[in-house]
Amino acid sequence: MTLFVDMDEVIADTYGAHIEKYNQEFQESLTIEACMGKEVWQSVPEAHQESVHLHAHTEGFFLNLKPIDDSQDVLKALSLKYEIYIASAAMQFPNSLWEKSIWLDEHFPFIHWKNRILCGNKHILKGDLLIDDRSYNLDTFNGRTLLFTSPHNIHSNGHERANNWLEIGKKLL
Repeated sequence: MTLFVDMDEVIADTYGAHIEKYNQEFQESLTIEACMGKEVWQSVPEAHQESVHLHAHTEGFFLNLKPIDDSQDVLKALSLKYEIYIASAAMQFPNSLWEKSIWLDEHFPFIHWKNRILCGNKHILKGDLLIDDRSYNLDTFNGRTLLFTSPHNIHSNGHERANNWLEIGKKLL
């Protein structure tokens, strides 16, 4: 069985990093709870929205992300049972190509570089399962889909949902 796993907000905490960077930059105390159902940039004053948009263009942003809780352990176990590919839409942020590869080497060394797909659009993926936090990526996938819960997608419907990596482990191991 072939599994595709997204990076941002599925195994790498970009959402939390945006909040942390925003709070440091503007000496604020924005919380995940205040952002529920929205993107981080939608949760800040209009004058600060462009700054949040630019985080992903900042050198080092993708290098310093924290892994999502339990993602390393569950993906390691899944890799012993399934063919795992990391599939990330990285082309939008040129720095992210190199940085995501380095980050995967550090946090997920058991996923070979040949099993990393850094692409522009995920509609080309053909396999058995796609785990992603974006419904639009799941909508075009022909196999089974799991919507990984992130603060921005709590109101999204239409796909089987996984709230965390322990739930994914229960579903697939």
